[in-house]
Amino acid sequence: MEKLTIQSFKEKVFDYTKHQEWKYEGARPVIIDFYADWCGPCRMLTPVLEEVAAEYKGKVDIYKVDTEAQPELARLFGIRSIPSVLFVPMKGEPAMNNGFIPREGFDRAISELFGISGT
Repeated sequence: MEKLTIQSFKEKVFDYTKHQEWKYEGARPVIIDFYADWCGPCRMLTPVLEEVAAEYKGKVDIYKVDTEAQPELARLFGIRSIPSVLFVPMKGEPAMNNGFIPREGFDRAISELFGISGT
């Protein structure tokens, strides 16, 4: 799991300074975890995301955005509570989920939103 800065977000996900309309820049679907180090549910989500990253390696990229270090990215997506998880398919609009998501929820979202099944 890679932590994104504004610059890496623009390169790997969406360059909001160049495009008004959503234009995904990535090569695979992506899950972005908006979190803060002090957030208990965010810390609980990390091992779940590590499992998801291992199972879907090469199929789905997983990034993290520290809302305290990257407040501009948090504002861009209207993050008001954390954790917030953004699911970004290859085509179409991203989908946001607020709050902790259990492992089964990730599998279901990856299947339904990305059309990808686990190993």
